Amino acid sequence: MTGTLNPETISTRLQRVAETSRKSPDMVWTTLAHHIDLDLLKEAYKLVRKDGAVGVDGQTAQNYAANLEENLENLLNRFKSGSYKAPPVRRASIPKGDGKKTRMIGIPTFEDKILQRAVTMVLEAVYEQDFLDCSYGFRPRRSPHQALDAFWRKGMWMGGGYVLKLDIKQYFDAVDHKQLRSILDKRVRDGVIRKTINKWLKAGILHEDRGNTGTPQGGVISPLLANIYLHEVLDTWFEHEVRPRLEGDAFLIRYGDDATLVFSSKAEAERVGQALAKRVRAYGLELHPEKTRLIRFTRPGPNSGKNDRFHPETFDLLGFTHYWGKSRKKNWVIKRKTAKDRFTRSVKDISRWCRRNRHMEISEQHDNLVRKIKGHYQHFGITGNFKSLERYIYEVRLTWRKWLNRRSQKGQMPWDRYQELLKRYPLPEPKIVKPMVT
Repeated sequence: MTGTLNPETISTRLQRVAETSRKSPDMVWTTLAHHIDLDLLKEAYKLVRKDGAVGVDGQTAQNYAANLEENLENLLNRFKSGSYKAPPVRRASIPKGDGKKTRMIGIPTFEDKILQRAVTMVLEAVYEQDFLDCSYGFRPRRSPHQALDAFWRKGMWMGGGYVLKLDIKQYFDAVDHKQLRSILDKRVRDGVIRKTINKWLKAGILHEDRGNTGTPQGGVISPLLANIYLHEVLDTWFEHEVRPRLEGDAFLIRYGDDATLVFSSKAEAERVGQALAKRVRAYGLELHPEKTRLIRFTRPGPNSGKNDRFHPETFDLLGFTHYWGKSRKKNWVIKRKTAKDRFTRSVKDISRWCRRNRHMEISEQHDNLVRKIKGHYQHFGITGNFKSLERYIYEVRLTWRKWLNRRSQKGQMPWDRYQELLKRYPLPEPKIVKPMVT
């Protein structure tokens, strides 16, 4: 590949876009596409996963890289001239919840991922200046743990409250294209970029028609478009119109389409819930009637117990069940543990992998399991969740032994022999990776 990447120059250019957007919140950008050049496409290529599933064209990252410079130049010319055709996505299913159900996603082609990443990089420079602090999902330098920490701090300051858990029915499939275009018009009207986004919106799924709703299935740009939509529908509405009119305290934590609103007043929570249902309906969305619920999550009284009918309920947020428990100083604090459905799904994922790969060399199995376990700890290894981690690694050890026993017909591996194997190939012990205030 000829030429050299210059990420510092790219960063400086996008930083100028960000600075201008921050200083001029009402500015409408009509020229942004010129920031997408060969260097930016090369940077986008670096950021795209190379081990992902292939799209409808069957092209792998390795095949594309064989003539990378030529392929990227060709992609850039098609993008700038308007002749780029967004290919349909390929259907795939992934486990949902505890693994009993699946949800469908789409897999774009590798080249489409590169262009989507490049457009996303430019649009993020604009919209990151507009997004509010209550939004955490799919944003640069923001994480689920920051959202969890924000909920804990604000929830403790308020002494809990009434939690309104929102569930938008099939959100990524329900985003109204006409409404999304109107929202984009307020900030970005660059013809080349907007035409390309329209092509992605219309691309649809292989052998299926896209229709007039939904963000690009499985696309790199999909989370950003979804964030832009809910920024308008929920975030700005709640922070600028609703909260200033409330008598009590309230706050919002949103991670993608997972939104949690907390109110000190039950009556105000109920009124906002009713108004919110109308609000999302006006934008073509619908709250799930069973999964959207109001939960009493107020701080327990000094003598409250688990069997007390006034003891607060629990709820799940970002894979953790939140509940009130006693601290070491015997004070009521918000605690968190791995949610039941996420725990079950994690163990089933391990079992599924061990079953499919039980004939792999032990050392190779071990390397893969270590990576999976560390990945689990990376998300769930927070302060106060150590017992859940111990349960997880216990189940993983049992699962691995179960499928090692089924490698042949020679009988089961005795427990003492398995213990010797674990000494040679130890699995990571539970570890708090993300210390958090409790």
